[in-house]
Amino acid sequence: MARKDLLDIASLTRDEIELLLDQSAPFKELFTRSVKKVPALKGKSVLMLFYEPSTRTHSSFEVAAKRLSADVTNFDVAHSSITKGESIRETVETLQAMRTDYIIVRHGRSGLPGMIARQTKASVINAGDGAHAHPTQALLDAFTIKEKFPDPTGKKVLIIGDILHSRVARSTSTILKKLGVHVAYLGPGSLVPKTGPENIRRFTDYREAMAWSPDVVYLLRVQMERQDVQFFPSLREYHRLYGITDARLEEIRQRGLYLMHPGPVNRGVELCDAVMDYERSLINDQVENGIAVRMAVLYWLKPGAELINLK
Repeated sequence: MARKDLLDIASLTRDEIELLLDQSAPFKELFTRSVKKVPALKGKSVLMLFYEPSTRTHSSFEVAAKRLSADVTNFDVAHSSITKGESIRETVETLQAMRTDYIIVRHGRSGLPGMIARQTKASVINAGDGAHAHPTQALLDAFTIKEKFPDPTGKKVLIIGDILHSRVARSTSTILKKLGVHVAYLGPGSLVPKTGPENIRRFTDYREAMAWSPDVVYLLRVQMERQDVQFFPSLREYHRLYGITDARLEEIRQRGLYLMHPGPVNRGVELCDAVMDYERSLINDQVENGIAVRMAVLYWLKPGAELINLK
């Protein structure tokens, strides 16, 4: 099931998804050892090409590559010839001349990682493109859920927030549906598009959404930087109607629900401070699992890679 690139979740088969999730487990087990590094990608080079700011995804990919013994180069877009008008194609041709093996791309334009993949022999991994896709986030979300529900078929995940601008919502809902999970969206009507994936319920009222009895509540950041018009009255109003307040957290605790968030977190908007200390918050698990999953992805794209066995 070898592939050259990882650009989205929609093109992956369930077998490929299950393989990546299964292969992530031994990489996570590696974290408990005194030596957290393996030579799986020794001699390989990884280029980080981030046109948008990132903390978690960027650092997670960098740590993942280094734990596989790959050489990592961070391409500084702000100080490159791009600021002088160089096209993306010219940039990729220049980078290709350096014989890099992997290019990890984040860009505000949907579809751009795919365009780069067609122009280079390197394996391209989409680290987020516009509001289109974020495949490794979806994989780490699925891995995190499967740690709590080994067979997630029939479980329910409620995704709350800015669905309209969220590549995470699109990719994570797609992978969960492929795994047999029921998904629903909740948010202001202006931020929950009426068109989109089939078999996804759409709620605009918090109480109605909770009556759906989700097993996991997945919170999304309100992406103010992508909103060219005002989609709701105020952040305070958003928190009152859709955020996890102290009172709602207590209800979630009583029902034993899990909470997730891809980060970065806007405290006082999508959640209250107490969520970070909630015993069933999986937010830190997502960060840790992101490294293991991205190690699995990098290894999977290596030509001739076999099933990993770290024992």
